[in-house]
Amino acid sequence: MRIGYPCVNETLDCTSTSTFRLASYTDERLELTVANNLRCLLRILEWNVAHGLLFFRIGSGVVPFGSHPINTFPWQTRFAAEFRAIGDYVRANSLRISFHPDQFVVLNSPDAGIVERSIQELIYQGSMLDLMGLDSSHKLQIHVGGLYNDRELAISRFIATHQRLPEAVRARLVIENDDRLFSLQDCLRVHAAVGIPVLFDNFHHECLNHGEPMAEALRLAAATWHPTHDGVMMMDYSSQAPGERKGKHTPTLENDLFAGFLRDLGDLDVDIMLEIKDKEASAHRACATMRGAGLLPGIPAPVAT
Repeated sequence: MRIGYPCVNETLDCTSTSTFRLASYTDERLELTVANNLRCLLRILEWNVAHGLLFFRIGSGVVPFGSHPINTFPWQTRFAAEFRAIGDYVRANSLRISFHPDQFVVLNSPDAGIVERSIQELIYQGSMLDLMGLDSSHKLQIHVGGLYNDRELAISRFIATHQRLPEAVRARLVIENDDRLFSLQDCLRVHAAVGIPVLFDNFHHECLNHGEPMAEALRLAAATWHPTHDGVMMMDYSSQAPGERKGKHTPTLENDLFAGFLRDLGDLDVDIMLEIKDKEASAHRACATMRGAGLLPGIPAPVAT
């Protein structure tokens, strides 16, 4: 069981997703930016390991314009050694990595151009995991997409697009239940059709469900993960921000709510991504709560590569 947070470490003085305007693109600028982003990414992972946070979602922008036609720089070969070193560090320290492509990745769009750009973005992000030499337990997380006034057709379009994705992408792809359009039950229908694992979001399930208790919902989602090639279930955890609109994530971990969630979790082995504003600060507190409940071991010594 691992705890993590997404994309940005607020303690360190660097970012792994620095970018620039499309109008300012040059190969030289891209090369410098990617070099800086990868150096920062390794720093973040080293910091995480030192603090026992072994699950991390890498931001989509490690390579600016990674799937855009303007980017013809051979970054895959130029930075092959750096990606491999990061992957070696991930494996040596039993980290788990994911990506969550941006909202413009919509596989069930009726617009063929959007679908094609979405596929290219997934190929780009998956290729970074391939360059790291990581197996298919390291995932690409997306939503089913838009509803477009026809749930059945929207789900059918997702299934049809999924079936024509490159195998390297399909092996890594997971779908997340959302808070407004596609519930856990919708995601389970997609899984039944194409075998894609369901990355469960507890907060989204609280916002949109069909009456399934949390403990039952967790087990339904966990059953969609194949332990050999998917690993244990990944999930997102958050809760409602007090006094805010329904669906707004809490700015900091609510300890009592998290402890209650752990009771629903029971003996399930899952890797938990905290989608909470204060990121590593809440992740520390979540780890402390889980260690207090006997669900996490102490912090292991980092392994250098």
